[in-house]
Amino acid sequence: MALVTGSGIAALSSSSLISNKLRVQSKSPTSFIGTRNLVVVRASSNKSRDGGDGGISGVLDGTKKEITREEVLKNQAENESEKRSVFGAVPSSGSLYPRPEVERRPETGDRSFPSLMAFDGAGPETINGRLAMIGLVWAFAVERMTGQTVAEQLYSPGSTGLFHFLAVAQLFAYASLVPMFKGESPDSRSFGPFRAMAERWNGRTAMLGFLALVITEFFTKTPVFHMM
Repeated sequence: MALVTGSGIAALSSSSLISNKLRVQSKSPTSFIGTRNLVVVRASSNKSRDGGDGGISGVLDGTKKEITREEVLKNQAENESEKRSVFGAVPSSGSLYPRPEVERRPETGDRSFPSLMAFDGAGPETINGRLAMIGLVWAFAVERMTGQTVAEQLYSPGSTGLFHFLAVAQLFAYASLVPMFKGESPDSRSFGPFRAMAERWNGRTAMLGFLALVITEFFTKTPVFHMM
């Protein structure tokens, strides 16, 4: 919004014009010193709204991948891993576990919190994997700086590690669940090498690595990364 004063404005395109005469009174209630025209100019931003060069929103729109019900049903029928769970059970509609892919996906199934956080829901593995990746980086940095094990970082008297962990866990859980509530699973986004499958494998590796780190430090009582 810009404010222009004057009496000789010729033309304004795509703007709203408000012209008001301001009367400036002198001490005498019947005498006027002069008048002025006020012109309010509003810049147009149709380009960013349409997403033409839309900056961040344009980049985010470019990462989105549409997943249709037909594609999910086709994968469910053709993919052998969708015909049986890891425990050998056959997915059945309406069951707690395992559920057919079309029912457990945020794009086509139930988007309630219990459904997303069920054992075969989109939430648990995504959130745990991201927290494990952050946890490994955090453990590496803090162990190198302080020489404390993961357990010492969390439970030592006066340590704020547990508070920071709970805060980060809530933040990442919230940030991971919001797109799912809107019907987007991690498979709905990809940008170059940053794909859902790569994130899943990195997350699984990080979960195993973080578990191995905690177990090793529990028995050795020594920070693993501090010895490197």
